[in-house]
Amino acid sequence: MTGLFQIGDKLLQAQDIPSLLKRYQLMPQFLRGAIEDQAIASFTCTEEEIQAIVTHFYAQNQITSPEAKAAWMQSQDITEEELIQIAIRPALIEKFKQATFSSKVDNYFLSRKSNLDRVVYSLIRTKNVGLAHELYFRISEGEQTFEEVARNYSEGPEAQTGGRLGPVPLSQPHPNISKLLSVSQIGQLWSPRTLAEWMVIIRLDKFIPAQLDDSMRRHLINELFETWLSEQLSKIAPLQPYRSSVSSAS
Repeated sequence: MTGLFQIGDKLLQAQDIPSLLKRYQLMPQFLRGAIEDQAIASFTCTEEEIQAIVTHFYAQNQITSPEAKAAWMQSQDITEEELIQIAIRPALIEKFKQATFSSKVDNYFLSRKSNLDRVVYSLIRTKNVGLAHELYFRISEGEQTFEEVARNYSEGPEAQTGGRLGPVPLSQPHPNISKLLSVSQIGQLWSPRTLAEWMVIIRLDKFIPAQLDDSMRRHLINELFETWLSEQLSKIAPLQPYRSSVSSAS
């Protein structure tokens, strides 16, 4: 069989590729690329789009002259046609994303909205139960601000910011904290409660509802695309080598 590459004194054969991809942990990227290629096979770019994309590609890769272009293609062992295909591939993937998932974004946004809303909140934590209650009363009675107490007494990294955390997705904090924040009024101070080994005091400072603007739409389309890719990858089953059995006549 004809080899693909001569590496030192070893001739790399086609049948070696799968095991090498696994060894170098490149198989997921290879399969992802193959799925993407299949998905974009029916999509094209206009001549104007190709020209703009390739010009941008040259700028990104600092290809500023015909000599630089020739050297780059030689270093990558590709033809000019292959260079163009590499350059336009992200645009074709984007066309596939828009065509496949754009119409699904509105409903997907509604189903995900509770996880996309963001909050700014303040937190104090201590392992001393008595101290936690004393600090809560100091804040609620106006003897000290939340920020002062957090800086002086909180036992986590939030002490550096006066207890202030965020903005973060509402789903990011501990589930018990997220549940509390989801039913809080702005500025509401919650009395100490147990969270694992800690006693925590929590206040909601700001609630930022998610909006389906252009940025969010792009984010959700990418999310849908990645979910789709994961589903396609999960369906791939490696083919077993074919072995023929020949029975000899006696």
